[in-house]
Amino acid sequence: MNSISDILSAVDDLLHGFEPSPPSLARCYTEAQIWDNAPLWAILSQGAQHHADKVAIKDAVRELTYRQLLEQADGIAKRFQEDGLVMGDRVVIQLSNTCYFAIAFFAAQRAGLVPVMALPAHGLAEISHFFAVSQAKGYICERILESPESLEIADTLSMSDNSLTHIYAIKHHGKYLAFHPSSQPGFTPPKVIPEHPALFLVSGGTTGLPKLIPRTHNDYLFNIRSCVEVSDITANDIYLAVLPAAHNFTLGCPGLLGALSKGGQVIFSTQAGPDHCFDLIENHSITATALVPALAQLWTEASEWETADLSSLRLMQVGGSKLAYSDALAIQTAFPKVLQQVFGMAEGLIACTRLGDAPAIIAAKQGCPVSKWDEIRIVDNAGNPVAIGEEGELLTRGPYTLRGYYRAPKHNQVTFTDDGFYRSGDKVRMDEDRYITVTGRIKDVINRAGESIATDEIEAHLLCHPEIAQVAVVPVADTHLGERIGVALVCKGEPLTLQNIRHFLKSKNLAAFKMPDELHLVHSLPKTAVGKIDKKSVPGPNGKPWMLNTYR
Repeated sequence: MNSISDILSAVDDLLHGFEPSPPSLARCYTEAQIWDNAPLWAILSQGAQHHADKVAIKDAVRELTYRQLLEQADGIAKRFQEDGLVMGDRVVIQLSNTCYFAIAFFAAQRAGLVPVMALPAHGLAEISHFFAVSQAKGYICERILESPESLEIADTLSMSDNSLTHIYAIKHHGKYLAFHPSSQPGFTPPKVIPEHPALFLVSGGTTGLPKLIPRTHNDYLFNIRSCVEVSDITANDIYLAVLPAAHNFTLGCPGLLGALSKGGQVIFSTQAGPDHCFDLIENHSITATALVPALAQLWTEASEWETADLSSLRLMQVGGSKLAYSDALAIQTAFPKVLQQVFGMAEGLIACTRLGDAPAIIAAKQGCPVSKWDEIRIVDNAGNPVAIGEEGELLTRGPYTLRGYYRAPKHNQVTFTDDGFYRSGDKVRMDEDRYITVTGRIKDVINRAGESIATDEIEAHLLCHPEIAQVAVVPVADTHLGERIGVALVCKGEPLTLQNIRHFLKSKNLAAFKMPDELHLVHSLPKTAVGKIDKKSVPGPNGKPWMLNTYR
């Protein structure tokens, strides 16, 4: 049996490095009834109360009703407790889009554990970093039957010096703990504090390795509820989870949690291609989904020859990176009256167009904040507010926007203003109706197929290569991906190939989605007046500047 002292110790450790909302704002949000002061798992318990025998989740091989999902989650939660995990302990969850994701997520919530939401594409470098920052004790992964290498991260972590004490490998019956419900009857969830972290989302890694984003029970429930309202989610909706379920977009904007919060149904898919997903839409009468621009473009093209009945689809959210105006028009032609542009961040603020907006607005703008409580500042380079319609950096604060990255004090000093506004790094314009148009970005990142990739992380790895003298990683415009990863480098000796550098980065355990797409060898890299590499002037293979601003 876990002792009170173990729980208090775990909770105290959880709060070390967590920046809560100031008490005055917390009181304001509670008095305004925008914070529910309820646990995040109330989504499931209320669903089981009101929709017990309705199918809640389904994947290619199984389905669970709300009652069954709660029973499965509670059985696993009790197993966690029996294995010695206590409320406040962190666990890293790295699972693909199947029913196991929902079971593991809600089991962690019911046990009072705080999951770090890793993506399936994250490699050993990122997962190790998550453990180093969070001091997580648990790792929930899966054995992919057709991939014998799928447990390599778990194998390496188990032999490393870290905080890890519990590894659960789904679909695996070897040396790791079984992901099976407890055989003992009865389970009572511990009483969590709603202003404490409920989960950690991960940043896009705009400066090096991803940061951990603490989201509390209160703020994430409000995030979900606000997105549900502006997307008109009801119990009749059937949501298709195509993008990784651990993504904020797929998880809670409104995502799978939004659908479950209203008594809807969630269909998990491990494939995102239009041929597979169009069949799912027809066979399950799917009404809502979320895509990144590259995938939305692919679906739009496929709609010209695919014959599946897609008439049930009423909401297609597109976000993760800016949707090109021409693509937005094409989507609206292929899928009339379903497009909703979404601009947001795992750190908090979500803005979106509304389904009743004029097609021209949906095509041209990225949306209006989902809550009137979202505070927005658009500022110039000196930090001064700009006039309505003028370009500047977006700063935001509100009841579901973080007050600081987890255990990242130095980064927080430059990322947040003294009065708690988050500096997004996005350049935007905002009109009189608070509709936002994204015009560019300040942070040095590449948005590839919806993933925000820090260029300095790739550069730091490449500069460790003994044959590389100088390197610049830059975004290159791409019709399908939005941007692809371009690398310009100066070699010390024999010229390197793209295959050489990808192999080298793989040896550094860099995630697959961060691998360069193009390589250009140069004799020298252009410099600014202060001696820094001038990325805007880095020449591409045609001799012209390679870095293109795809927002213009």
